[in-house]
Amino acid sequence: MEPTSATLMTFGLATLLMSWILLLIAAWKDDYAWGIFAVLLPPIAYAYGLFRLEKAGQSLLVAAAGLFMLWAAF
Repeated sequence: MEPTSATLMTFGLATLLMSWILLLIAAWKDDYAWGIFAVLLPPIAYAYGLFRLEKAGQSLLVAAAGLFMLWAAF
């Protein structure tokens, strides 16, 4: 693996982790049940973000940036 690809993959994964944490924070602030589901089932956190764009839209943009970095790594 080239150094550029490894760097992009590392930053992409770190960005996705950060976006999931931001979604967890938004879900817990909104409702206890959303927070529990987001912790136990991470894809539910992103579904929450799609349904509540006004509260979690920024974290979805961070996730999109992370996915772009992962895509660019390959």
